[in-house]
Formats: sequence, C-alpha cells, structure tokens
Amino acid sequence: MDHAKYRVKQLSIFAENKPGMIAAMAKVMRDNDVNILGFSIAEGAGYGVIRVIVDKPDIAHDMLKKAGFVVKFTDVLAVEMADRPGGLYDLTDMLSRAGVNIEYGYGYRNEPCAVLIIRVEDVDAGIEKILAHGARLLDKDHFQGSCTKRP
Repeated sequence: MDHAKYRVKQLSIFAENKPGMIAAMAKVMRDNDVNILGFSIAEGAGYGVIRVIVDKPDIAHDMLKKAGFVVKFTDVLAVEMADRPGGLYDLTDMLSRAGVNIEYGYGYRNEPCAVLIIRVEDVDAGIEKILAHGARLLDKDHFQGSCTKRP
C-alpha cells in the first residue's frame, strides 16, 4: 500500500501570541498566492501554534521561513466525513473502534463533504486502520480536487 499519498503536509507555525501575528502569517500567504484551506490556532505560555493546510505547502514553508517565522512540516491525515448532523460522531466513533487515537484535529467544510484533519502517533498504522474500517482518506492531491458525495 502506498502510504505516502495519504500523508498531507501541514505547516506548524510557532509565533508569539500578540496582535498582528496571524495577519503577518496570512500576508506572507497572500503575497505568494498561497491559499489556506484549513486552519487551527492553539495557545501556550505566550506562544501559539498556527496549523494550516495550504495548496502550495513547499512555497509557503520557504516564504514563511524567509519572513522569520519558525515553521515545520507535520504529516497529518485528512479523513472525509459526512456533512450532516452526526457526521463527526460517526467518524470519531469509527476511529475509536479502529483503535486510532487523535492527538489533535480540526475540521473544515468542503462541499459536498466535510474533512477532519487529524494528527495520529503512528501515521502508517493510522492509515491502515482507517482504510480497513471503510473511511475515505483524502490523498495529498485532493486539495486541488473535490470530495465524493456522501449520503
């Protein structure tokens, strides 16, 4: 099985928690024609971690570093879920039964489906368990494509 196609590059940007930091990051993206597709912010003792999925991760990584940001890649999984009440429950219940522990996650809507971005401890084992339980993982090319329609 080709696990590499399911490893989605997420940018983790470490930034001081102060006014203007998110705008500065977003300006770098805008100035380099990079589209932000998914987004999360977590706080910690004066610093935050901004996690983003973008359409051009390598360009975004290089430009953010050039602008002085501390940034790294993290492999995450993008799991399609039904865009209806209970869609998140159905997916996370299945992940629980499959033995997949979510370290963190965030979602976004991408009609006709929704997508849950998750970080798991063992990415390859997570891929195998998720696929074995019938869920659809989006491959890294998805972010220029579309989701399949779900009931």
